[in-house]
Amino acid sequence: MIIVLKPDISKKDELAVLKEIKKLGYKPHVMRGVERTVVGAIGDERTHQNLEALNTWPQVEKVMPVQKRYKLTSREAHKGNSTVNVCGNIIGGKKIQIMAGPCSVEDEKQLLTTAHAVKKAGATILRGGAYKPRTSPYEFQGLGVKGLKLLAKARKETGLAIITELLSEQQAELVAEYSDILQIGARNAQNFQLLIAAAKTGKPVLLKRGLSMRIEEWLLAGEYVLANDNANLMFCERGIRTFETYTRNTLDLSTIPIIKKESHCPIVIDPSQGAGRSDLVVAMCKGAVAMGADALLIEVHPNPAEAWSDGAQQLTIEGFAKLMEELKPFIAAAGRE
Repeated sequence: MIIVLKPDISKKDELAVLKEIKKLGYKPHVMRGVERTVVGAIGDERTHQNLEALNTWPQVEKVMPVQKRYKLTSREAHKGNSTVNVCGNIIGGKKIQIMAGPCSVEDEKQLLTTAHAVKKAGATILRGGAYKPRTSPYEFQGLGVKGLKLLAKARKETGLAIITELLSEQQAELVAEYSDILQIGARNAQNFQLLIAAAKTGKPVLLKRGLSMRIEEWLLAGEYVLANDNANLMFCERGIRTFETYTRNTLDLSTIPIIKKESHCPIVIDPSQGAGRSDLVVAMCKGAVAMGADALLIEVHPNPAEAWSDGAQQLTIEGFAKLMEELKPFIAAAGRE
């Protein structure tokens, strides 16, 4: 059930409603919008008391049943758009946020050179992998803790927020200590215990779509984050596996309007992983902005030819600066900043 609270009620009145929801056997999950606060009541309606009596409370605007399997990520749960605040950068708001940086953190010079360059070009969040999930065990797996410390140094020097991937439950607190957004990659998109561990750190979570994941499965995976008291969830389309071999993956831009229709959570597009080719990244970014993406996640490297991972899909520093200029008319046309 979804309980919509009236605007401008006191904290005391809100707590009274939450207490009643708990008393009736449900777990309340609070979602705060710009104009309304919505409470998702999680529990089995077949065994617990009906919450419709809350319609009589002066603090409550209305009580609604939720028909979707994904109750908290659903647009039924929260009619407005949710936003995620990452160190003052609002994802899901008027401004399109740009997350940029190397696929892998390789060394201090590579990371800091990239960080300063992408910030100068207009990025607000630095991406970089300290732990890398690789198909082969013989490929570069990331610098680990050393990589996390280099990301922290880059944040201190540039002021950019940090997004990096979390691979295991055991490392959740460690990675959260050094990052501002926890990325859950495609290979772990249905690792539900990892999603719970990420949620419990309290850090914003960016959930990438799995390699062959249906959209409903993706939304249900996101449910694990919201259901564990973390409202800061973002979905990220990074391409799915199809029969096509011309590109590394097939970047499904149709997920943008679908997620916007089905969910209140922000949608991010990763054109680098999505295409696997740097020559397609610019066009994919323009398309994503035009279709309503809230943020872009772009791989950038000072010398992609010498990158330790996925060099073919990374833009040069000069290429990224050019992209940022070319995006401006598309951002303006989309009514964004």
